[in-house]
Order: sequence, then C-alpha cells, then structure tokens
Amino acid sequence: MSEAKSCSSCSSDSCSTQTKRPDESMEEFQERQVLAYRMGQIKHKIMVLSGKGGVGKSTVAVNLAVSLGLAGKKVGLLDVDIHGPSIPTMLKLDKSSIRTGPSRPGGADAIYPVTIGDNIKVISIAFFLQSDAQAVIWRGPLKMGAIKQFLKDVEWGELDYLIIDSPPGTGDEPLSVCQLIEDTDGSIIVTTPQKVSISDVKRSINFCHVLNLPVLGILENMSGFVCPECGKQVDIFKSGGGEELAKAFGIRFLGRIPLDPQIVESCDDGKPYVYHYARTETAKAFGRVIVPLLEMDGKKGEVAGDQSPVASSQSPVPKNKEDGKIRIAMPVAGGQLCMHFGHSEEFALFDVEDSQVKGKQMLTPPPHAPGVLPKWLHEQGANIIIAGGMGSRAQNLFEQHGVHVVIGAPGHTPEEVVTAYLNGTLETGRNVCDH
Repeated sequence: MSEAKSCSSCSSDSCSTQTKRPDESMEEFQERQVLAYRMGQIKHKIMVLSGKGGVGKSTVAVNLAVSLGLAGKKVGLLDVDIHGPSIPTMLKLDKSSIRTGPSRPGGADAIYPVTIGDNIKVISIAFFLQSDAQAVIWRGPLKMGAIKQFLKDVEWGELDYLIIDSPPGTGDEPLSVCQLIEDTDGSIIVTTPQKVSISDVKRSINFCHVLNLPVLGILENMSGFVCPECGKQVDIFKSGGGEELAKAFGIRFLGRIPLDPQIVESCDDGKPYVYHYARTETAKAFGRVIVPLLEMDGKKGEVAGDQSPVASSQSPVPKNKEDGKIRIAMPVAGGQLCMHFGHSEEFALFDVEDSQVKGKQMLTPPPHAPGVLPKWLHEQGANIIIAGGMGSRAQNLFEQHGVHVVIGAPGHTPEEVVTAYLNGTLETGRNVCDH
C-alpha cells in the first residue's frame, strides 16, 4: 500500500484529504492523507492548556488520562512540551525508549508509543533524548516538524481520547497542534485561583477564539488545601477565580482540584495519583472532571451536560438503541427518588420507546457492595440511570457498562422524574452523594 492510499478508509467525495491542493506538492499531499488516517482513528482530541507555568497543567493532563483509562477508555497522552517534557517522569517512564516498525501490511515504518497497561499510550520528546539533561534548542519550524511526526508517524491505533499536554502560553506548540489537527474537540484550560493566573487564562481563551478552537471548560487547580490533621481548609491561593472567569466568558467550569502533598510525592515517584490515592478528595475531584468528557456526545466543541456545577436543564435523551427503545433506572426509597444511590430500597425501571413510557417494573437490588449495582443494572437492560447523587467511581463503572448517568435529580416520585427527563425539563442540582 502506498502512502497516498493511507486515507482510503474514507469514501466521502467531499473529504478534503481526497483532493490535492493547488499549492501543495505530492509529498505534502501524501503526508496530509497519512495524518488524516491517524487522526481518523481517534474519537476525541483534547488539548490541555494554561496561560502560565506552575499551575499544574501536566499533572492535570496525566491524571485526566489515567482517570479515563481507569474508566475503561483507550487513551493516548501526547506531551508536546518540547523544551520541558515532564510527563515521562510523572509516569515513571523516563528510562523508556520507543521502537519503530511497520504500521500495517505494506505501509511505511511507524513510531510505536510507550504503553501503560492495555489502554494508555504515551509519546514525548523525552523518549528521543540521550539523557534528561539534554537541552532541546529549536526554533518554531523544527518544533512543528516534531509535533507533526508525533501525530502522523506514531502508531496510535484506535483511541477513545487523545490528551495533548501543551507547554504554558500561546506559542508554537499549541499553534502547531491546532494547525495540524483539523477536528480537535477543544481545550481544557488549567488555572490556579489567584489574579495573576486568571489574567493569563484570558489570553489562552482569546488564543482559542482566534483559532476557532472550542474551550471545553476551565479547571481550577490548587484550589484550597485541606489539612490532613484537623480537616480545616485553607485557601492558600484564594479560591473561586476560575469559576468567576468561566461565568464571565460563558464557559463551563469543570471544578476545583484541591492541593494535596501526595500529588507532589506521586509525581516525583512516577505513580499516577488518581490510581494510588483513589480514596482522597483530590482523586474524587478528578473523577468528577472526567464525567462530562465521558458524556461527550460527538459534537465537536461540546461537552455534554450543563455549563456550571449546578445544572439548569437536562441534556437530551441519548439514543442508545437502533430501535429507539431505552430503559431508565432510578433508585427509590419511600416511594420517591432516593437521594443516596447506594441506600435505595428498590429500583424503578421504565421502558421507553420514542420518548414515551411503555412500561414500569420495580426490582429489589442485590446487597449493596462496590461494583455490584452497575453490573446488575446493566444485566437488567438499563441504558440510563437517574439519581440524586452518586460517587465518581460508581459513575465510571456505569459508563464502562454503557449506562448513561444523570445525577443531581430532585427527590420526586419516579414517574415525575422520568416525565421531566423525557420532556427535557428535568432540573438537576449538585451531586449530593459523592463518596
């Protein structure tokens, strides 16, 4: 197979990669086709940006990727910080090296990423350096060439998500990614609460607007420190700046990640924080952040759900089956929606066809234990679960079983809740049971 046919999986006559542009050489045309082929195997491409350094952007990128991996997704993590790659250290991959080999029968050789387990793949310039002390002294064209190679020549395979960690600011690296990937879903912008970081975030937002790159949300990192001894929270860098900025620009606020000394320890030791410290409040906060990413509805530049921590309306009913039939489950106690998911006496299951309730069944759940209810409801044919509150780990398990999660529903009767949901008028609030 020649390089010119590497995008042959696309049969659309309107696809831009099928036609050579007047101003490009045959080599450039073939490169563009290969790039389109690689990126076409990845469902969602998400950039992690920050306006300034020192806000924990790479830490956020690593833990988002690992959280998505723990949710059963196939994830790529691309470190395009050419001058200061830190992701290999954070994942204890600093001694790793890459290999090359055929990417497919008859195809050109490809670069194979370093893998973690079965579902996380990582690429960084650090894998190509002779030592961690080697400086990369490159101008813009060389950096863009390297990033193009990371995207075009790396055998990423089929991925659910590609998380792209960019260096701070609005320079060559994020610009190169935006120019090379035509269908990037958008960016997550990381900030800390203090004023100096907020000012720099505004520049990142304007950068995205100029390049028509959707901003999926703002994440406030280092937002408060909870004393491990007394439990008192201290806002070392203030608090709430990221949320205020998100409201001012009409951007979704993804949440706050509190400070935790164990994050520093885990980064230095190369241990993914959300995996090794899963029970901490900070790890739970990361679990909440990936929920809207797991619910991405396929529309570029949109994260399913509402644009603030308190939902104002319900997202559309997902079409989970070709015949238009879905099954909605709700935990019930005392005849009303149970606000605490694991404390329900029984579950109401509604059979819905063409947005109309066709039947209802009440079932007694098995004894509650970690991981039991998501699997059991999946076996009952549930496509959607509506609850007042649910822990992030349970949400991830439901998503793994293909069950769409709606949280923050009011404690009304199941009939009232399902009717409001199907009509698109269900008012949801905060997650009341996040443990």
